[in-house]
Amino acid sequence: MTTPISPSFIETNLDLIDTFEGKIVCFMTPAGGLDPLSRRVNKLAKGALARFSESSVFEEMAVGAVQTMDFPANIAAKSIVVIKLGKKADADVARNAGAAAMKSVGKSDAMLLAGASRSTADVAQGMVLRAYDFNDHKSGEKTNQGTLTVVCNGAAEAEAAFVSKQAQNEGVFFTRDLVNEPANVLTTETFADRLIELEKLGMTVKVLEEADMEKLGMGSLLSVGLGSPSPSKMVIMEWNGGGDEKPFAFVGKGVVFDTGGISLKPAAGMEDMTMDMGGAGVVAGVMKTLALRKAKANVVGLVGLVENMPDGLAQRPGDVRTSMKGDTIEVINTDAEGRLVLADVLWYAQKTYQPTGVINLATLTGAIIIGLGHENAGVFSNNDGLSRTFLKAAEAEDEGAWRMPLSPAYHKLIKSRIADIKNTGGRAAGSITAAAFLEVFVEPDMPWIHLDIAGVASVKSATSLAPAGATGWGVRALDRLIADNYEQADG
Repeated sequence: MTTPISPSFIETNLDLIDTFEGKIVCFMTPAGGLDPLSRRVNKLAKGALARFSESSVFEEMAVGAVQTMDFPANIAAKSIVVIKLGKKADADVARNAGAAAMKSVGKSDAMLLAGASRSTADVAQGMVLRAYDFNDHKSGEKTNQGTLTVVCNGAAEAEAAFVSKQAQNEGVFFTRDLVNEPANVLTTETFADRLIELEKLGMTVKVLEEADMEKLGMGSLLSVGLGSPSPSKMVIMEWNGGGDEKPFAFVGKGVVFDTGGISLKPAAGMEDMTMDMGGAGVVAGVMKTLALRKAKANVVGLVGLVENMPDGLAQRPGDVRTSMKGDTIEVINTDAEGRLVLADVLWYAQKTYQPTGVINLATLTGAIIIGLGHENAGVFSNNDGLSRTFLKAAEAEDEGAWRMPLSPAYHKLIKSRIADIKNTGGRAAGSITAAAFLEVFVEPDMPWIHLDIAGVASVKSATSLAPAGATGWGVRALDRLIADNYEQADG
């Protein structure tokens, strides 16, 4: 598994700059102002920063952008990476600026000259997140990641404040690793084993096997894995850091590979279906984050792990399955399988834990990508208050999310002639009818959000905070949701 860089925080000392041979990262205000650390760099580099501040290149730089000066004269450092950043920069601007700086730093050792900046933690977090590199399956010698030294005022306090952000980084990296893994490595059994390892952090982890789910009547979930030799599983992660209150619940779709089943997908692009367990990956990352930072809240994460393969035993279009709730489902398309998994896990979560709220995550529909592209996850909810709360957390962490409509009219599209409901309503409003299907398995008074993350879980091009591939979208937003709204106050 990929381990994030662990920054070292050192009290401000101008002399540290003189002999550092890696890459120096420093700040310059939009007006060209230099703090004491940057002034030391400027002096050593014979006024290079001052001259740069008067250039048209600097003037045209956006706030948060970076400029690299390689092999500067009269200074030991390999490069000077200048971040154009205001003294009161927004957290998302500072994180993205740190990520841009780390992209320039690459594998070199880096020294962030933060001084008295209010953005120290956010810039450092951006640097750590952008340093992610999934190379587990590349042969040959691995390239080691460089170190990160943060030079700042009040280093001890800054290091203590960074603990919660580093917990987020750990959770994001865990999610990215899970989503990036090929399906021959991350089987349902391997996935469950990796989640069991979270017990070392003080979490309680339970695994329900196929026989357990058969006894519970989970015919909807179990139907998806009938064509695969990999056993279907449900993994339950409990973090009990609060009091006697009921937990908040996260539910994730964990289809470790999705061929579409008998409704076989086209060959082109099918290799991307290793990421169809992205919802479960995010739930796992959030739970790891909460455990690492010892969150003072009760939270349960539940993931349904299956593989959707075509086989003589696989379910067929036209089959009827009975869910744990008791509702019957006509399977119109076996490629609309994620909702069949979530239906039973959602019902189990509510009946077993009576949670204060539920958020499920899934790479559920291609339709959401048509609607929102790769910038936003689709947000579907039966509760305006919970929806607003989540969207506020997502905005604070700069993780794109957009609320989509959900109303009784869409439920008409999933009525079945021979069963209670059918698992797809056709192409029209495809992401909405998928959400409507899930809503059938949510109790009327249960605050609930469905997050369709098909467009944001894994992307072909690098984002501001991650290289191409898995993004870890949602870990930071959901962690903030818990921190800001469900944790007990100190004392």
